[in-house]
Amino acid sequence: MTLDVIGFGALNLDRLFQVNQIACKDEEGYIENLIESCGGSAANTIIGLSRLGLETGLIGKIGSDKEGETLLNNLNKENVNTEGIIKSGKGRSGTVHGYVDRKGQRALYVDPGVNDEINTREINWEYALNTKLLHLTSFVGKSIKAQESLLENIPDHVIVSLDPGMIYVNKGLASLEKILNRTDILLINQMELDVLLTTLKDLDTKISTILNYGIKILVMKQGKKGCLVTDGSKTHLLDAYEVNCHDTTGAGDAFNSGFIYGILEGKNIKESAMIGNFVASCCVQELGATTGLPSKSAVDKIR
Repeated sequence: MTLDVIGFGALNLDRLFQVNQIACKDEEGYIENLIESCGGSAANTIIGLSRLGLETGLIGKIGSDKEGETLLNNLNKENVNTEGIIKSGKGRSGTVHGYVDRKGQRALYVDPGVNDEINTREINWEYALNTKLLHLTSFVGKSIKAQESLLENIPDHVIVSLDPGMIYVNKGLASLEKILNRTDILLINQMELDVLLTTLKDLDTKISTILNYGIKILVMKQGKKGCLVTDGSKTHLLDAYEVNCHDTTGAGDAFNSGFIYGILEGKNIKESAMIGNFVASCCVQELGATTGLPSKSAVDKIR
């Protein structure tokens, strides 16, 4: 069976602490509530796509612990194919401690665990290559090498999307060349693009520089301001939906779900970005990265 989308990225159990403020150096705050949820950028996006009715799968790694069992059970509950999940006999599953203030802003601390121990020998290659679209997100450590190896072998007809996050962006442009050269859709936020191309000041120059890597579609997410999307010939600026924001955790991943869904459904880049904005707006109205993700019927009502 060919899946619509396979994600390849870290799997984490998120522990989200609601706090009065995100404390800076020498400051203090206090915890008002604690919520546990399953996360990881690729997993969040894949769950969003599953809820939109697509056939999805995931490549990732978990430990033989309670956290790993929780992550696997959640994927199964969300109808995500888990044949690509690698189960480690030792080590701990990935976790994230997130601190969310009363305005919905956040700070995250990642404990990658076995996420950073994926090697090419562990990957189910027949599974990994049997998809319409491969969606990549970041690892803290050396598992990026497994992603690079997979991209060297993936068929030309498979669409590749990448959300690098700040972890990959901080590695620098040269370190990402192997992945960027095989990326069709780059989903990046404005701060990440600025850091990645820090020597360039003009936005048009930044866009043309990125597209020169062979990227067909660039999406620059701008949070509550909306997004910019371009294919090199047409560029669109779209406003975000105005909603009551409770938690921005997973908002970018939610946008990715909507945008990828639109592309695979044959929508143009503007229509796909509108869907992305809508899915992100649903996400931020609830606590946690996937709680508020909408169904296909809700998305299909967008005009």
